[in-house]
Amino acid sequence: MVHQGHGLFTLCQWLLTLAFLVLVSGSIQAQQPFVTDDADVSPRRKFTLEIGNEYDILQRSAYPALRQNTTGFEISYGVLKNVEVGFSLPLLGILSSRVATPRNVFGISDSTLHVKYNFYRERPKSRLPAMAITGVIQFHTGDPSRDLGSGLTDYYINGILQKTVTINTTFRLNGGILFSGNEQSGELGIRVRGRVFTAGGSLVKQFTKRFDLGVEVAGAVPGNFDLTKGQLQALLGGNYFVRKNMTFDFGIVAGHFPASPRVGVVLGLTMEF
Repeated sequence: MVHQGHGLFTLCQWLLTLAFLVLVSGSIQAQQPFVTDDADVSPRRKFTLEIGNEYDILQRSAYPALRQNTTGFEISYGVLKNVEVGFSLPLLGILSSRVATPRNVFGISDSTLHVKYNFYRERPKSRLPAMAITGVIQFHTGDPSRDLGSGLTDYYINGILQKTVTINTTFRLNGGILFSGNEQSGELGIRVRGRVFTAGGSLVKQFTKRFDLGVEVAGAVPGNFDLTKGQLQALLGGNYFVRKNMTFDFGIVAGHFPASPRVGVVLGLTMEF
């Protein structure tokens, strides 16, 4: 990534500045750093802001590209009791070998608009999990000639199940379909156009009032089920409650297949106001 040290310093300044701006109390459950979404939505008339940075070492098959850094900004708003809308805009940086021209690429990637509906909440002593569904449109705001975007408009639906296993442990399961476009994000994601199937599951345990830790496995496969063009990754991560309405999010990710990172680190903040 271009000027990596300066970029990380600038990001830290943004995170600290935004942290001091959030003064309103409220409780949150952060989705970051997990890819697997939760069934919860932003409370009515409340905003949830997620700022995350993921630094990945790419698979050898991505050569001459070597590293990718993604800084994401996502804002969600509870429009109704069980409905939220959200918008995200990522900044993407790609570092390549000296044989590539240009060696460093940086800019805005593809943005997304989503609507999530939590149509069933988990009830005490019930075996049924909480259920939600999310519809996503991804706009081709990134430059495909520089690998910053797919150049396509993507349409995606994701189903979410969430079940409390014990008082402190929650299991989440996702299954989704990308109907058109592709799942590419820079050098990561499935480049094949057309239908893509996604799935993911996470198990998160609350160890203390402030700290939770979990594991996740997530993947995707194109409509022809060609696993050599698929995506599979695992993550170990969690959240630390800095205050009641703010968490510090962290994770380590490792992947297999060309569409996944070889290894990466995720850091971020989630705030509700």
